Amino acid sequence: MNKQTTTSANADKLNLGGRSSELVEQEGNRQDLGFGTKPEASASRLLNKNGSFNVRHINQGFWNRMNIYPRLITMSWLHFLVWIFAAYMVANTIFALIYVWVGTENMMGAENTQVSAFWSSFFFSAQTLTTVGYGHLAPRGFLMSSIAAFESMLGLLSFALATGLLYARFSRPTPHIRFSNVAVFAPYLDVNGWMFRIINERSNQLIDVEIEVSYSRMVTRPDGSRARQYSNLKLERNKVAFFPNNWTIVHAITPDSPMHDCTPEQMNDSDAEFLILMRAIDDTFSQMVHLRYSYRFDEVVWGAKFRPMFNGDTRNMVTVDLNKLDEYDLVPLN
Repeated sequence: MNKQTTTSANADKLNLGGRSSELVEQEGNRQDLGFGTKPEASASRLLNKNGSFNVRHINQGFWNRMNIYPRLITMSWLHFLVWIFAAYMVANTIFALIYVWVGTENMMGAENTQVSAFWSSFFFSAQTLTTVGYGHLAPRGFLMSSIAAFESMLGLLSFALATGLLYARFSRPTPHIRFSNVAVFAPYLDVNGWMFRIINERSNQLIDVEIEVSYSRMVTRPDGSRARQYSNLKLERNKVAFFPNNWTIVHAITPDSPMHDCTPEQMNDSDAEFLILMRAIDDTFSQMVHLRYSYRFDEVVWGAKFRPMFNGDTRNMVTVDLNKLDEYDLVPLN
């Protein structure tokens, strides 16, 4: 190979490297929230109303699928108490059957009870599991005493675990932020704006509240393929130091907005969704809390304006009516 051919090949490699670096740079600058850009990965709601991701994993390992601790921490109080009661009943039932199998004649005081052998064993198990030990029932013999000793140890560990879960649920800061049912397109100064409203339902204080909004929509590429595109919306105000009242978050529809000249039909065709991420510091726990929410294109009212939530001063105190959070009036757009 002569010198000229080698130089030409090296030049081709350099050009190819230049083109590749441009593609890499473009890919690096592309915004992606983690949901991907493929239509099949984004054909429905990305975020559920409760803030969970609308994604289902399959072929997981058993324990990864069970995810016991996070489930027990995040489930509702009713479900948590039901699971605790169910575990308590199942454990006592299992040990009651074991005691019946060993024989209630090995249980002192069982002959004086006015219930069946199973229920005598069940109540003895409950006394042993909780280490209450009323005294009128007691194990007799090595086997029965060994089973009762094992159950006592299991009861101590189980109640320590239940107490830890209970404390974790109480100590976990959870923001109770209420979002308006719909977002609106409303007149804003000399232009229009996309808006939604939030309020803290609890009396605890949130400070340094910060909000990010991403606009997700399907676009058609030059080659005719469809892909999901994400754009960060510039907000009128994305952070407040204090959050005692309601807050209306506004994105002004200016010429540089990704929603400029957008119509309801175009938003529908593009499967648009507004993804909201909120961060704040809970003053009670001195911990960071966060919340996710989203509005779909069919949850946006065009030509509407939120009504004020203030009821005026009552005994030198500003009163905010939470029932007015979702109220709005239809108005013409600019």
